[in-house]
Amino acid sequence: MRWLKCREVTELYSESMDHDLPVGQRLSLWAHFSMCKLCNRYKQQLQFIRRALRRHPDRLMGQEPSAGLPPQARERLKQALRRQSKS
Repeated sequence: MRWLKCREVTELYSESMDHDLPVGQRLSLWAHFSMCKLCNRYKQQLQFIRRALRRHPDRLMGQEPSAGLPPQARERLKQALRRQSKS
């Protein structure tokens, strides 16, 4: 197991929020987070943002008409976020 740099950790952790990482990478992240306060804070911030978006998808999708998404696409995103928050 090699030691990861902070930049690698932030990229890997962001990636891990979308799909499972191999065991070796998960262990490397765990080791780095246990020693690096800044990366651990980054992890906590991403977790907070993710929870907030899951709890309030309507606020995210309903506030920005200039975002350029058609209403159907916005509705599909809302439904997907609701499904994820239930799992």
